[in-house]
Amino acid sequence: MDNVSKKFYKSFYNKTNGFIPAKPLNQHMYPGDFFQIKNGEIIVLGNIFRNSIVNVEDVVFDDGIKLNPASWNFNEGVSKAYSGRDSGHNAIEGDFEFSKQLLTFDGFGSFFFKAEAPESVKFANWSDFQQELIIKMTQIIYSFREVYIVTETATAKNWTLAIAGSDKAELEIATETENFGLVDLFGHSDSRTIQARDIEFYHREDKKKPSFFKAKKLIVQPQKLETFISQLIADRTGIAPWAATFYDYDFYHDNTFTSPVTINAQASVLDMLQANQLNPNTALQYFAWTNTNLDDVEKLFIDYGN
Repeated sequence: MDNVSKKFYKSFYNKTNGFIPAKPLNQHMYPGDFFQIKNGEIIVLGNIFRNSIVNVEDVVFDDGIKLNPASWNFNEGVSKAYSGRDSGHNAIEGDFEFSKQLLTFDGFGSFFFKAEAPESVKFANWSDFQQELIIKMTQIIYSFREVYIVTETATAKNWTLAIAGSDKAELEIATETENFGLVDLFGHSDSRTIQARDIEFYHREDKKKPSFFKAKKLIVQPQKLETFISQLIADRTGIAPWAATFYDYDFYHDNTFTSPVTINAQASVLDMLQANQLNPNTALQYFAWTNTNLDDVEKLFIDYGN
């Protein structure tokens, strides 16, 4: 779907209190899956239970948590251009009536999403084994510096999604059920698509597939990052007078300019550690887990090429 689904993914995160759709949407995401985001794609590398990283007896699951259905029914840029009753005739059944509705989309990426009876499965005691995971994922079993772990997975009895490819997109749907409501007609099990125009993506899923998730991501401890950035700024501040005396070439030296240092420097914290400074005994001083956010959703739509 490329960037046509970006608006949907960002809205989904905001509307559902932090859930993220799998990418691609037909990928299953189970609690305990660990993955990286590379070139806009979720690469599942394993599962902490299947790979025997954590003892399953040490983990407590909350199953079948009912989620607010109102938060799983939303749209953006969609209008109800027409809604009403119409009639038809066929040789077998004779005359019949049906409800018909025309949905119009105002631009590229406009969408309509509806899910019925959403519920989730999640870790109930994440805090009991999160430190063990840090040590094993970064030192003992693997040497990750960037990784995500799925902590909660959501399913629905059924869900329907339509995404527009242009501002001329339309979706005409009908049902013999007597219902005039936009929300009820779209995604209804008895509804049928009569005509679709410039609809880039349309899918109805009627099986409880784990297509939506929450995750924790590995980060550098904030205090370590702050210390590193302060030291880096101090070091760069003194670069001009040092360079003036070290290099024979006549460089122009600006004593007032310093290179900006952002949160992206966290990878450099680990690169600058001396040999053996990071080990199983010190890993918890350098790493922590935090919730995924919209920055991570944004990574799903960054394509660096091959």
